Amino acid sequence: MATLPASPSPPWPNPNLNSIPNPNFHPDQSQTLDFDSLMSPQSHHASTDSPESPPTTPPSLLHLSFNQDHACFAAATDNGFRIYNCDPFRELFRREFGGGGIGRVEMLFRCNILALVGGGSQPQYPPTKVMIWDDHQGTCIGELSFRSPVSGVRLRRDRIIVVVEQKIFVYNFADLKLLHQIETIANPKGLCEVSHLSDALVLACPGLHKGQIRIEHFSQKRTKFISAHDSRIACFALTLDGQFVATASTKGTLIRIYDADLGTLLQEVRRGANAAEIFSLAFSSTAQWLAVSSDKGTVHVFGLKVNPNAPENENSHGSSSSDAVIAPSSSSRSFIKFKGVLPKYFNSEWSVARFHLHEGTQYTVAFGVEKNTVIILGMDGWYNMRNFYKCQFDPAQGGEMTQLEFHNILMSETAL
Repeated sequence: MATLPASPSPPWPNPNLNSIPNPNFHPDQSQTLDFDSLMSPQSHHASTDSPESPPTTPPSLLHLSFNQDHACFAAATDNGFRIYNCDPFRELFRREFGGGGIGRVEMLFRCNILALVGGGSQPQYPPTKVMIWDDHQGTCIGELSFRSPVSGVRLRRDRIIVVVEQKIFVYNFADLKLLHQIETIANPKGLCEVSHLSDALVLACPGLHKGQIRIEHFSQKRTKFISAHDSRIACFALTLDGQFVATASTKGTLIRIYDADLGTLLQEVRRGANAAEIFSLAFSSTAQWLAVSSDKGTVHVFGLKVNPNAPENENSHGSSSSDAVIAPSSSSRSFIKFKGVLPKYFNSEWSVARFHLHEGTQYTVAFGVEKNTVIILGMDGWYNMRNFYKCQFDPAQGGEMTQLEFHNILMSETAL
């Protein structure tokens, strides 16, 4: 097994590249593999890492995450992990380790390679390690070790990105060679996003100062710092091509969209007037829409005007409440003068559509494959809620979204 032991001598982690057990492991090729044919229980080889028989009691959910194109999602539990398809919703497979917990699962599109981090009261692996799991072999084929717990992992076909408290490591996927180290402000949430549509890697992460976003353009060997907010960064999202970045602060009232290359502010939208904790942000594939979830129990969809190549939709850019509250008078000059002194709140761009859920529950959002649909994943330990929602919004009429599907993620029961 390839290991990267935490060594007292810098730089750390220090890769042991001569111990990779499988010379035929090439992530760039494996990304074409299909779950249904390769990720069945019969495909496992004998291994000490191989899952045992599943327990009879439902597991506790520790983490939920979408894959790169939001077509699938992974559920990390206190005894293993499960992989689901979003549209149509169905469980693709599960791996359970006889009581060993997985705190985080990161998928690589729909291929058989995943990154696992131990978690829960009895972690299957140390929380300071990233295990590279090959589900075709049913075993871990590599690992990365760190001095502090891993708070985030991102995968590309050519890179592995690992986030710890105040540092981000970038590795080459083929040989686990350490390529880059990035210093950040304290980052307990493991905030980090990377581009996926081209060979040019764009990475977004917290900077070294409060409210700052750092954009690394590795192919250009260029770094861009964006002073996005006065408060600390709570959440951000990057488009698949790395062109735009959306940011939210711990205040949670305003969402800002920046040009990731130039660092210029392109648009600002308002979630609400009261402070909120933003859980997730998600761009649609064309950057025409932005979905936002918060602890207020409402998922918002905003119309964006940052991408001139996005298809046009009626009323796709939301509405300004000032236009709704104040109608133009016969004297345009007096109206403009009056409008100029209105508070910024009344000039805000508001969401086109919204969907109301349980307040206080942590929800993760993404756009579905079907047009104008949103996928919502929720986890709530108090009410044992581990739910999947598929909703649809009307870009012309706006308003409350229509719920199309509802499923309890870890249970077999399904309700429409």
